[in-house]
Amino acid sequence: CSRESSATRLRVTNMPPVDSNTLTPRELETMHATKPKSKEEIAKEIARSRYLYPKHVEVVRDFEPFVDKTVEDILLETGESAWQPQDFLPDMEREDWVEQLKEFRGKADCVTDETLVVLIGDMVTEEALPTYQTLLNTFEGCDDPAGDTPNAWARWSRGWTSEENRHGDLLNKYLYLSGRCNMRKVEETIQHLITSGFNPGAAQDPYRGFVYTSFQERATKISHGNVAKLAKKNGDSNLAKICSMIAGDEGRHEKAYQAFCDRVIERDADGFIEVFAGMMKGQIVMPAELMTDGCDPDLYTNFADVAQRTGVYTAIDYADILEFLVKRWDLEHMTGLSAKADEQRDFLCRLPARYKKLAERSMNKASKSPEDVKIPFSWINGRAC
Repeated sequence: CSRESSATRLRVTNMPPVDSNTLTPRELETMHATKPKSKEEIAKEIARSRYLYPKHVEVVRDFEPFVDKTVEDILLETGESAWQPQDFLPDMEREDWVEQLKEFRGKADCVTDETLVVLIGDMVTEEALPTYQTLLNTFEGCDDPAGDTPNAWARWSRGWTSEENRHGDLLNKYLYLSGRCNMRKVEETIQHLITSGFNPGAAQDPYRGFVYTSFQERATKISHGNVAKLAKKNGDSNLAKICSMIAGDEGRHEKAYQAFCDRVIERDADGFIEVFAGMMKGQIVMPAELMTDGCDPDLYTNFADVAQRTGVYTAIDYADILEFLVKRWDLEHMTGLSAKADEQRDFLCRLPARYKKLAERSMNKASKSPEDVKIPFSWINGRAC
């Protein structure tokens, strides 16, 4: 054994040196395959490795010019051309501010406690805006890393936030000036909600983020629009005008996010369908789900019950929004999908009817049950509704 090893070593040692200038075709092919990458290619690979969803990031960055146009066409200019909360409130600089305030309060006195509760719940939701901007900045490829980044996505995020900021500001001032609610408890609720945050299940994925915002902006538009109808019915034309204006903003924002989804579908229909179906297999999380006033652990549920009873936002609305989105993106006629995506598309097309049936059954059951137990709300000094 030892002699064989010595012989082997001898043979290896005595082999002639390899001619480094002579390469076989296979060796040449291997060298070409492992050719050093350019600095640009290396930089691109490093950038891609930073993301959980590199393909999704490439897609959303591909339609940045459209986002740039959307900022100009859909978001209002700041300054004189944009409405501001003060446009709808008594002017405390005027000499007749007392008369203005009396007239303002006189109309607010007509608003029922039920309308007040849903209005306060909507206002608390709007005032948690810092949470929502933080969420936008988690969507890969759509963030604002420097805080004043000049690209289209960062400008959209800041512009959207600046418009949304007016909503909570205006509703908060309305409630304060109305003298109808316990502002300290309302403020505690706002602080609790921002502290608690919320997780819509977007998981940093821009596709998921766009599906969520497409749904949620429409839901918010419906809610504010229905509060406007209640306010008009109650006799407060000021509140009706305020809520209608806010609903209009939400409607424009809804169209923008749905248009972003259009651009995703053009570039990656399979990926979009997979994300949309995945989100709808769960439940769209409402942004105020973790609200509390520090007293009522079921505050959100109780607020949502009042919204359901008053018709401000119902289970039927949820099903209707889903049906609208399925039609808006024309899922029924979508072609060219993979077998898996096509199966998920069928699931989404059937889902609205299923949700609507469940919602109708639930509402019919509620209408036949004994009269609802009224719950006291700290927001309105313990009055029950």
